[in-house]
Amino acid sequence: MALGPRLDLRQSQSLVMTPQLQQAIKLLALSNLEIETFIGEALDANPLLDIGTPAAPSQTPEQGEPVRATALETSGVDRLIGEGHAADDRPLDIDTTALDRDRDTGDGAGPGDTAWGADVRIGATEDGPGIDERASLGHTLAEHLEAQVGAAARDARTAAVARYIIGQLDDAGYLTVALDEIAADLALDPGEAARALDLVQSLDPTGVGARTLSECIALQAREADRYDPAMARMIANLDLLARGELARLKRMCGVDDEDFADMLAELRGYDPKPGLRFGGEPSAAVTPDVLVTQQADGSWGIALNQATLPRLIVNRGYYVELKGGCDDKASRAWLADRLADANWLIKALDQRQKTILKVATELVKRQDGFFRGGVAHLRPLTLRTVAEAIGMHESTVSRVTSNKFLHCARGTFELKFFFGSGVASADGEGGASAEAVKAAIRQLIDAEDPKAILSDDTLVDLLKTKGFELARRTVAKYREAIGLGSSVQRRRQKALAGVR
Repeated sequence: MALGPRLDLRQSQSLVMTPQLQQAIKLLALSNLEIETFIGEALDANPLLDIGTPAAPSQTPEQGEPVRATALETSGVDRLIGEGHAADDRPLDIDTTALDRDRDTGDGAGPGDTAWGADVRIGATEDGPGIDERASLGHTLAEHLEAQVGAAARDARTAAVARYIIGQLDDAGYLTVALDEIAADLALDPGEAARALDLVQSLDPTGVGARTLSECIALQAREADRYDPAMARMIANLDLLARGELARLKRMCGVDDEDFADMLAELRGYDPKPGLRFGGEPSAAVTPDVLVTQQADGSWGIALNQATLPRLIVNRGYYVELKGGCDDKASRAWLADRLADANWLIKALDQRQKTILKVATELVKRQDGFFRGGVAHLRPLTLRTVAEAIGMHESTVSRVTSNKFLHCARGTFELKFFFGSGVASADGEGGASAEAVKAAIRQLIDAEDPKAILSDDTLVDLLKTKGFELARRTVAKYREAIGLGSSVQRRRQKALAGVR
């Protein structure tokens, strides 16, 4: 058969995503604050859109009196606005997996050969991250230090003062407030403030909580067991090193050339700003998208945060005014397109709200124990479980729970927080959330005796008595995930805290 170009006719069926469908998928993944930005752009692009309630009249700048459309005009506009509405106005559920699988691009490539579906997936993931994946891009220095305080403090009072001191550290990890001022602010004995500072200085990274560069370097030298009298004199005279007076500094330290070179090499290995290896200031406060409150009868009230969700309407008076001035076909077509776009956007936003509420209601129902009893009662939950319960596709639930936060009496949590893997229970019935296990590990370590530090094997046995069946490596993984050191590290921290 000869090879050569030819024309063929081919008939096939395919599903094509319209721009409106792509926009609807994007709306699901946006948070309320992002929706507010999106609405602002839509208001600039479509003159028929306005913010407010459908019943609110418009004001004329000349007279300052409300201008209302006549009954006939209102009836006609309502009819036009209502055109295109589906009879079944259900929450939005879009399965883009099927579309991606069946789509035929028409360029000879088979279905599914192009990863076009990725273009409309905004930040959606199929897995539910833990609580550590919050609004911040990474752990800040304060978060890293506060995670260690519970295990290192001897009592709750010292831990509270230490957390206050952590809040006074700058980005480099230095304490910029005088210790006497801290003691006065908290009405403490100076000795108690000093003990809390010693606790902070015993945390990782070594050197945080120092008030001067010399103190920061000295803390690291002590940790490395290199703080001998010669090194102490070198650290106390860092100004000579900065000015290059090495001969004078060597005489003060009383060492020979070889030892002096070793000391300089050791000194260069220390970090003068240990806090900079972590993130800067904590991220801004998160604005919740969903509000959960407990009702008088013990049930849960679930609502969207209307404070961050502007309501769109069609400006009827302006539409009537523009329609009266449309004398040519092109103008009438343009006005009809703007009305159709406004009509669709209002409906899409309404469907988005219904979808979010439906998913949030199921989450609250499934995690009722958490809202009543705390993280220890958090249950394992998957996207598929929620999707099957509410009759939606798993990808829809994933998009709805991305970049959105729920506020309740216990705080503000990302919706993804309520999803997570589980561990088997000791009695073989049901399971427990990984977050519940982490909370139990933290509770056991916070309560351990400094003279009897709990090993991971001991934690396994104690957790089993609480109903958690875990392997030793799993306990170690969860312990490290919440920022708690090994038994050897905790023993050294508490020993240093006791000496100081």
